[in-house]
Amino acid sequence: MKIALLSRNKNLYSTKRLLEAGEQRGHEMLLLDHMKCVLVIEQGRPHIYFNGKEVTDVNAVIPRIGASATFYGSAVVRQFEMMKIFTAVESQALVRSRDKLRSLQILARAGIGIPKTAFASSPKDKDIDNVIENIGGAPCVIKLLEGTQGIGVILAENQKAAKSVIEAFLKLEANMLVQEFIKEAGGADLRVFVVDGQIVGAMKRQAKDGEFRSNLHRGGSASVIQLTAEERATAIKSAKKLGLGIAGVDLLQSSRGPLVMEVNSSPGLEGIEGATGIDIAGKIIEYVERNEFNKPGE
Repeated sequence: MKIALLSRNKNLYSTKRLLEAGEQRGHEMLLLDHMKCVLVIEQGRPHIYFNGKEVTDVNAVIPRIGASATFYGSAVVRQFEMMKIFTAVESQALVRSRDKLRSLQILARAGIGIPKTAFASSPKDKDIDNVIENIGGAPCVIKLLEGTQGIGVILAENQKAAKSVIEAFLKLEANMLVQEFIKEAGGADLRVFVVDGQIVGAMKRQAKDGEFRSNLHRGGSASVIQLTAEERATAIKSAKKLGLGIAGVDLLQSSRGPLVMEVNSSPGLEGIEGATGIDIAGKIIEYVERNEFNKPGE
């Protein structure tokens, strides 16, 4: 097969591993910077150009679209879909997962546990107080909707601090969520890697001393973990409800069961492969193979 990998940086661990895994299984791997693709929308013949040449004979696409490139990146994925080429992450699922508020609404409607969350746009004092009270009061977590890898996530220890941060963000016209702080999680969360409706790896991420964010980019540590039946079911259902063929589901262990913090449509491979020793990149290539080779009528 000829598999196109959409990535902006050939030196990223995840990019290198997917290219390597595909080549090891005998596939031709084509690396495309989605921001350098030119889309030609034509009746009956949608096509794509990269570096001045038309992209042809591609059998499948693996999108690795960063948050800052969601709009154009999803358009590129959608163009491949119009060309009737299988994409490991569908364009609509990519857009849906990047909207944190919409994602939480979808998960909550499906009966999936999430931290109590509030969203408001009014800068009035009484409205801010109500927001904080409605999620259980301080301490609470304040998140920018556009933040990634723990950036734009603040733990407000008390009511005064929470109110000050919310006021500042509102004055900057920044979209944000205010969430309850799950104290019993102890600064840890679970990253569950789901591919094609199956869990292929899971790790526990622990924040470093003095930090509440467990992201590995923020100095957190990772270790392999055995998931409970409820945690497994929650991760699989979350990926399914958001329509993601590949997903990194982040869970908090709370006194009322697993709570979904976020579902990532382009989860990194380095931390999960390092913690588990599992060839996650190979699992993704196998997923692509199953969908390409099992097309109806072929």
